[in-house]
Amino acid sequence: MLDPDLAPRHGGALAAASQRYGVAVGEWLDLSTGINPHPYPVPAFPPADFHRLPDPAGLGTLVDVARGAYGVPPASAIAAVPGSDFALRLLPLLCPAGDVAILSPTYSGHAEAWRLAGRTVSAVASLEDGSRRAPIVVVVNPNNPDGRIVEADALVATARTLAARGGVLIVDEAFGDVDPAPGVLPRSAGERIVVLRSFGKFYGLAGLRLGFVVGPDDIVGRLQALVGDWPVSGPAITLGCRALLDTAWQAQTRIRLRATRLRLENCLRASGLDVVGGTDLFVLVDTPRAVPLHEALARQGIWTRIFSDQPGRIRFGVPDEIGLARLEKALALR
Repeated sequence: MLDPDLAPRHGGALAAASQRYGVAVGEWLDLSTGINPHPYPVPAFPPADFHRLPDPAGLGTLVDVARGAYGVPPASAIAAVPGSDFALRLLPLLCPAGDVAILSPTYSGHAEAWRLAGRTVSAVASLEDGSRRAPIVVVVNPNNPDGRIVEADALVATARTLAARGGVLIVDEAFGDVDPAPGVLPRSAGERIVVLRSFGKFYGLAGLRLGFVVGPDDIVGRLQALVGDWPVSGPAITLGCRALLDTAWQAQTRIRLRATRLRLENCLRASGLDVVGGTDLFVLVDTPRAVPLHEALARQGIWTRIFSDQPGRIRFGVPDEIGLARLEKALALR
């Protein structure tokens, strides 16, 4: 098992990294979290967003805007939550009884949440295997950390198989904004599918803590009741509405991220590293020297992501242009 200071559960944890390597928190190039390095511009907030409780009408507007932005069918319920990770940890309290199969390897938070709730969890390599083993199947799509895509047709077919047994399919689309085309939401009407959407990754505002859950009313409606009348902050409502409606920024950002990802892949390959997957927010490398590489870069103030359950892999978040030049130099010196 890797030292948790080497492989923090979700990346980040820069204070601990600073103590270990003697690099000031503000001097790190943090490539560990897969967050857009070009964040959505944050406007000056009205003081009332901080002074007053969030208005129910404002929350309703945010939900309506998200419904349109994500292509949510009219019959599906949608709820705003303080980050999709928060929601996935509540799902075991809301979903039908039974074992859980998780298409793996993937984001460790899913297995963690279901096991803490007392469920039996199996890691599976295919949807077919998952639907045979358990009434609840979890898929991260695109997958973290390898970017694997499962097509919507296969997801809908699996959901119908599970529904026939009283089960449900959970699809985590936390990285879905970089390329909405494979998303299952437009096909989810009337299906037993719960979809998680993250706001902070694509918009580069992870600290805002905003996400959405879409699915059948018997699950999402209970989630809404559980999180209460003020599930997200006033600033999250204001900025979420503005960003989700800004289609010009979204289109430009997708082009920019795709170009930067390609430059990152070229940089890594030029350093002799084997690129094996990713999305336009991160790139996955396979190397038997993942841990020494992670530490060599950390000593130069560059923080990457390694995995206790996949010790031969290292993930690089997409940097900005200055960060990419810094990474190229560090790889040459390692």
